[in-house]
Amino acid sequence: MNNQTKSKERVADHGEVFTAEREVNAMLDLVKQEAERIDSRFLEPACGDGNFLAEILRRKLAVVKSRYGKQAADYERYAVIAVTSIYGVELLPDNTDECRKRMFEIFDKEYTANCKREANDGTREAVRYILRHNILCGDALTMKTADGVPIIFAEWSAVNGSMLKRRDFQLSQMLEENTTNLQLDLFGEVGEYKRDENGAIVLSPIREFPPIHYRRVQEHE
Repeated sequence: MNNQTKSKERVADHGEVFTAEREVNAMLDLVKQEAERIDSRFLEPACGDGNFLAEILRRKLAVVKSRYGKQAADYERYAVIAVTSIYGVELLPDNTDECRKRMFEIFDKEYTANCKREANDGTREAVRYILRHNILCGDALTMKTADGVPIIFAEWSAVNGSMLKRRDFQLSQMLEENTTNLQLDLFGEVGEYKRDENGAIVLSPIREFPPIHYRRVQEHE
């Protein structure tokens, strides 16, 4: 086959066709400012093995390097924030695993090259953990996993420098009852909501965790 399909069977059974690199870049260039904002959140509801998500991460990490490449601690922190901002849902388990692996390898290559001796396995394991919660195997149409469990995403918010605050939201709650024409915040403006002091709509999480250093987020499990 070619680099846009794996097999005729997968195309027939799942409609699986991957977006070519040229089209990925052309589409992301339309939202260039957001794609290059370190903490701007993206959700790909049929992410395949990660063509869009991988390019978004590359662009974000290029910005991190240009701004913080001379300070290993700052580079590490903002590179992790870049990873936390990228989400995907994929129907097929092998694609899900490949997407997570691909995203980690992109992060690790840049992280190791920039931080050198200060690169550490604690940060690498934290990124693997974040990717397991951000790249999920499921059906974005039914908003459930293969086991019939509602898809739940973790929102990661940077607080107090090196701390991350995790709050979990159900995808169906995030997307239901949207009748506005506003550009949506991934974790706000839809579903069962309340408004903040500025009138923006915010969701209530189904659970939340106390802030923790970004290298230790896996301790929440």
